[in-house]
Amino acid sequence: MRKPPVIALVTGVVAGLAGLGLMPREPRLTAQTTGDADLAAAARAAVEDPKGYRGLSVALIDGGQVRTAGLGDRDRDGNPVESGTPFEIGSVPKVLTGMLLAQQAAAGAVRPDDTLGVTWPEVTGPAHEVTLAELASHRAGLPRVAIGSVGDWARVLWSNFSAGNPYAGQNVDRIRAATDEHGPGDGRGRVAYSNFGMAVLGQALAANAGTSYPDLLDRELLTPLGMTATVLATDPDALPAGRAQGAKSSGRTPDPWIGAGYAPAGIGVWSTAEDLARLVSATAAGTAPGADAGDPRFEDTERARVGYGWFTTRYGDREITWHNGATGGFHSYVGFDRATGQGVVVLGNTDKGVEPIGLRLLGVPQESAGTASPVLPTWVGAGMALLFTFIGGLSLLGTALRTAVDRLTVLPAAGWALLYPALGHQLGDWSAVPGWLWPVGFAASGAGLALVAYRWRELPVNDATVPWRRVASLVGSLAAATALTVALIS
Repeated sequence: MRKPPVIALVTGVVAGLAGLGLMPREPRLTAQTTGDADLAAAARAAVEDPKGYRGLSVALIDGGQVRTAGLGDRDRDGNPVESGTPFEIGSVPKVLTGMLLAQQAAAGAVRPDDTLGVTWPEVTGPAHEVTLAELASHRAGLPRVAIGSVGDWARVLWSNFSAGNPYAGQNVDRIRAATDEHGPGDGRGRVAYSNFGMAVLGQALAANAGTSYPDLLDRELLTPLGMTATVLATDPDALPAGRAQGAKSSGRTPDPWIGAGYAPAGIGVWSTAEDLARLVSATAAGTAPGADAGDPRFEDTERARVGYGWFTTRYGDREITWHNGATGGFHSYVGFDRATGQGVVVLGNTDKGVEPIGLRLLGVPQESAGTASPVLPTWVGAGMALLFTFIGGLSLLGTALRTAVDRLTVLPAAGWALLYPALGHQLGDWSAVPGWLWPVGFAASGAGLALVAYRWRELPVNDATVPWRRVASLVGSLAAATALTVALIS
């Protein structure tokens, strides 16, 4: 009578020991440093908790001088971050699109009050009546992203689960077509952040200029500013060499985000701390093309206003003009203080925010700068880590210990006992949950599998009252497990 528990115990211990070698390890900022030592030390002091970061590239502009530093690792192999390391910068290029509007308006090519229909005549849908200024200041009443079908929702949800690219296939034609489906809602006139609106603005400016958005941006802004390391990747072959490798809080490496239609909103754009320092320095000095895009024009909240792309927020007696960015595995922040002439660039290659680091480097007190918030609430990431790690093994143990059970019941339970810990490993926030808990959950799965193997010969194949339902349940479970496995390994 003692043999099955002993087998389960021994197998569980072995599985737990094996799991120690596979346990998740959250990204952590290492001691590796390049560039300006004093700036690196200041940036490290501004990091409240190194857990959740892997590498940081920092630039500080002060008195017309630019200093740069790299902290930590740019990839899993431990290669150092340098000032010229390309990072995926997410929404930061929205300020470039806003500056394009200001520059094109100054050149007389467009007027901020021109409607989308006038600037991009191919747009005939409900969005044709919004103005370029409304688009540039997130006041057009357009949705955050253009999702028009169940298929769009499924694509976004699947990419979020699989760490894939949620903007795949979103080319310029899709953006234009989406304007036939999405018009200004009740929120028109109020600031409501919209990736779609900024994408539409950039593509409209390019169409009006008779060129593509990447070519217009390069001609009017990047080349004049000397931003030769900034790359708009519209396909995987265009990704820059030597780039940083992104990571989620689980340690998982997500796919780069690419979607040519959303390039004006920042999708597919890579840059360096050096290049972005050129942008920040020239904008703060008022010498960049379209620099007046940073002038605050419209109220957002009591302490925040928005210009064309740029936001301006008050921290006590300080006003910081800024923008941030986030993708599946990167965060970015650029900002400057007009009063002091100081500016900052902070790029990180994980999904942990870097905004507080930038604010502290600009001299904003810690209590005002806040703390880095995760993409999801901590309890969600921690909950997924714990739930998925333990539910499979404990469920299998309970099933295997039942007196009345059959093979078609324990078979899917055994599969999920392996898949659930894999989900916990890949989806959990292991910066919030101790990684050693994962081998404990894996040990429970190992013990359950041992009990199933011990009892296998004595179990009937299918003892359900309605046998076909048991078979259907097995098929459905296998289909779901297969889909999730594909998502994990793709």
